[in-house]
Amino acid sequence: MKPEKVLVLGATGAMARYMIPFLAEKGCQVDGVALDAGECKHPNVKYYQGNAKDPALRAEYLARNYDAIVDYLTYTTSEIPFILPQLLDHTGHYIFLSSGRVYDNLEKPVRETSPRLIDTSKDPYLLNSDDYCIYKARGENLLFSMERKNWTIVRPATTYSYLRYQLVTLEAADSVGRAFAGKPVVVPEQARNKPATLSWGGDAGRMIGALLFCDCALGEAYNINSAEHHTWQEIADYYKDICNLKAVWVDKEDYLKILNPNPYNRAKRWQLEYARLFDREVDNSKVLAATGMKQSDMMPLYDGLKMEIDRTPRDYPWPNNQRMDNYLAAMK
Repeated sequence: MKPEKVLVLGATGAMARYMIPFLAEKGCQVDGVALDAGECKHPNVKYYQGNAKDPALRAEYLARNYDAIVDYLTYTTSEIPFILPQLLDHTGHYIFLSSGRVYDNLEKPVRETSPRLIDTSKDPYLLNSDDYCIYKARGENLLFSMERKNWTIVRPATTYSYLRYQLVTLEAADSVGRAFAGKPVVVPEQARNKPATLSWGGDAGRMIGALLFCDCALGEAYNINSAEHHTWQEIADYYKDICNLKAVWVDKEDYLKILNPNPYNRAKRWQLEYARLFDREVDNSKVLAATGMKQSDMMPLYDGLKMEIDRTPRDYPWPNNQRMDNYLAAMK
């Protein structure tokens, strides 16, 4: 019996970097496509460097007739009806990366049936935008409408990994990068006591890999995350202990001006107000049942953050947030 051939788009990201070796160990032949060079010593894995959204490159890899495609790319509203049908028509099992950000804040814990912002939000700006939570939900809607159910939707919670460390809406440069440089980090006071679910990329990648070629997963959506949750204050304390991050809690309006002073660019505001200020306690029982995994298999948050941060080069060239420096200087 020939091994299953799997194509991974966006193959060097936070989850894919761990999922690919997992699939290879299961006996799959894995081809990964990414903008940057991938590295895996397993003989079943090949990486191809290039833009997977390029139509010529897409036609080239779809002609290879992969048994499954795991898609970590993001597609805007205009791209969804053109690209997704091509992928569905050229494979037996297509996994679409959605996001836990599609959910509204109307149920706790969040389950796969919980209301989505695209269906319940009253914000006309958000609903008429191409924000991340909206175009991910539009991609889901297209899949839900398809007669052939050869797809699976996965909705990861906030996922940390190598060089990817989140604190509220801050990413690695403004969290661990500033901590390494001995600089304080500005975070919004309104998020301090909000519960958040952060999951290790290795656990998320394994969950997605375990759903592949699983008949019960066809035509279904799954939360991809640990069930462990903490407030952002508790998470900031973890960073403090691991890499001496000093959090300065400020009003969210000051925080948003630091991230982007343009009031008409609402992306950062939406990420904060429609995700990080929501109660993000997320149920993962459905994916555990489908994969046979257990919550006890999940990486504890403190241990996972410490492992990933400890292997981060101290001289990594992080970009500097001058607006955050200026704001902190003005507070003195």
